[in-house]
Amino acid sequence: MTPSISVSRDIPAPAAALFVLLADPANHPALDGTGMAQSAEGNAPLTKVGETFVMNMTHWSLGDYGMENLVVEFEPNRRIVWQPRAHTYEAQPFPGDKNRPEIRYWGWELEPLGADLTRVSEFFDGSRLSEGLRTFIQDGEFWRKGMISSLENLERLALGSEAPRPDQAAKRKNYFDEVHRSD
Repeated sequence: MTPSISVSRDIPAPAAALFVLLADPANHPALDGTGMAQSAEGNAPLTKVGETFVMNMTHWSLGDYGMENLVVEFEPNRRIVWQPRAHTYEAQPFPGDKNRPEIRYWGWELEPLGADLTRVSEFFDGSRLSEGLRTFIQDGEFWRKGMISSLENLERLALGSEAPRPDQAAKRKNYFDEVHRSD
């Protein structure tokens, strides 16, 4: 899998400690730099390929929805990748080609650089998306700002600093407008 976009950050923490945070969907709302992840259904950490987890999400124009994610790669302390597969939308269908599945992957890769230093990369692969959706998300570049924030949030959470907690005011931001204001 060649990511459409990847963002990395060296974090002063062991890979194992960071992986524990990433493999627990309950942490994803605090990690998510886009403000879209609201809460996780259930509270079991991920342990293997084939498991699914559901995130309750909010979209700046589509409203609230649930997203089921399938774990497609799982290498403890090194790599975790999932495919968002099924979703429910309050207002309207997801923009894209209704005649083909909108396949994409999100993942994290950890490269130990020392006992207490890890290069963490968050990546997105949207190469299998319809042309319209790939154009809309600029072949993944649309997510760069959120990914940078996610890595910052992971570092704060790993170091015991106050990571942003999901609350209604902060999590209801309009990521689309935020990205386009910074252009």
